[in-house]
Amino acid sequence: MSIKDQLNNDLKDAMKSKDKLRTETLRGLKSAIKYAEIEAGTDFGDEDVLAVIGKQAKQRRDSIAEFEKARRTDLVEKETAELAILEQYLPAQLSEAEIKEKAEVVIAELGVSDMNGMGQVMKSLMVELKGQADGKIVNQVVRELLSN
Repeated sequence: MSIKDQLNNDLKDAMKSKDKLRTETLRGLKSAIKYAEIEAGTDFGDEDVLAVIGKQAKQRRDSIAEFEKARRTDLVEKETAELAILEQYLPAQLSEAEIKEKAEVVIAELGVSDMNGMGQVMKSLMVELKGQADGKIVNQVVRELLSN
């Protein structure tokens, strides 16, 4: 079953059970996928749908950070709940330790020893970790490793 089919089934279930938050989140996600398909001019497969879901999850994380700065706990709670729903459709995220291990391997393969090679490392690592790790965390880990 494709991810789009899974989303449709989950949306139906959420509507039947009158789960307002889940229904709104899944409708918004379906809308974002449809908009991206229209922009691209093609129907999306699972990989493209995962990219859209990842983008939506990143927007939620950014919103949570901003709302925390503004001390808007009501909005933080809503965004956190929506993020939890979106994360159910994403592949499991790697821990910081796992990211560090992979980053060390890439740094060794590329022979990078200072911050000048950070772009190379990030480019290679993000291709390898696509959908498995947040770019901010990867950037932070790579900076730590290269600054030592």
